[in-house]
Amino acid sequence: MGLTSQTFLLVLALIAAAVCVLVLWLWPRAARKGPFAVAGRVGLLVLTQAAILAVLLVAANNEFGFYSTWNELLGRASSKQVLQPGTAGGKRPPALTVKGQESIGLKGTREKAGQVDRIEIRGPVTGLSMDGYAYLPPEYFQKEHEKEKFPVVVAITGQPGVSKNLITQLKIPQVASSAIMKKEIRPTIYVLVRPSVVADRDTNCTDVPGGPQALAFFNQDLPLAVTDVYRADDAPGSWGAVGNSTGGYCALKLPMTNPARYGAAAGLSADYFARQDSKTGDLYAGSKAYKNENDLTWRLEHLPPPPVSLLVGTSKNEDNYGPSLKFAQKAKPPLKVDKLVRDEGGHNFQTWREEYPVVLKWLDKELKDQAARNGGQ
Repeated sequence: MGLTSQTFLLVLALIAAAVCVLVLWLWPRAARKGPFAVAGRVGLLVLTQAAILAVLLVAANNEFGFYSTWNELLGRASSKQVLQPGTAGGKRPPALTVKGQESIGLKGTREKAGQVDRIEIRGPVTGLSMDGYAYLPPEYFQKEHEKEKFPVVVAITGQPGVSKNLITQLKIPQVASSAIMKKEIRPTIYVLVRPSVVADRDTNCTDVPGGPQALAFFNQDLPLAVTDVYRADDAPGSWGAVGNSTGGYCALKLPMTNPARYGAAAGLSADYFARQDSKTGDLYAGSKAYKNENDLTWRLEHLPPPPVSLLVGTSKNEDNYGPSLKFAQKAKPPLKVDKLVRDEGGHNFQTWREEYPVVLKWLDKELKDQAARNGGQ
């Protein structure tokens, strides 16, 4: 029974209810004097609290996506890492597998509203693997568009978090489908993933010396995988990225390190450097120079600005408000940094859910402008 399944939560709730009934029934029998009776009452109270707390913790985990599997909860590695070397003269197998479709209640058939695929990406460069989702717009399935290629936006959730939060909490496929059907944005493929490339470590989209090459996965493996299977545009700067929290840091980092692929990105409530803690370990092998390279504000101050468009989202009561303004202030042409500033808002799904309709339109405009500058449509 999966840790995040509704069945597991229901079973826990039923057990908690049964425990409460049992305690009410036993309580009069424990209402006596003496150490054994006192110990019995304490035990009944502990049992009741443990049952209720278990339900609350599982419900909170389902809501916020802290752990997606039992292995993650217990701190055991669960992400498969399969290195697939090619053979001389042989053809590399596709790096992306479609495992089925996710039913999320899109309004209409796939030719009308699009489709969400469950996918697995197996990186031919890094040997890392990741599960996620891909939203395909309705035009992808229409006869008159069968030879067209589509721009791609990589959406990255926060850490800890699961890629399904982008569907259940932020509703990106639903927002994109509605906007595409209303012709507010162009038909676009959205790839929905988490920021960490291994289950038991927060890699912050960083190539860890001697460890997981997380940035290479997003910059190289993911585009290879998507273009292996889907009709994705591979023109320079035709891809975008968007993310919240840690995913926002990752999203901004992609065009800043790979502008030939990613032409625009939006970071919502993002950090501008990779925080190190017990979940990340040492990301930089003790190198201050390498740490600086992964600090996005430092890059604006010391490296040539890339020809991309960035959007930073914040609110006046968020911790990243000051750093966001500083980051935008440091931008120099040909880099452009726009700001999405709210008077109120928090580091939570409700705030980001309200921002996504605006952000997807911004991304569409910027990627369209990139295509025009590069001689596309």
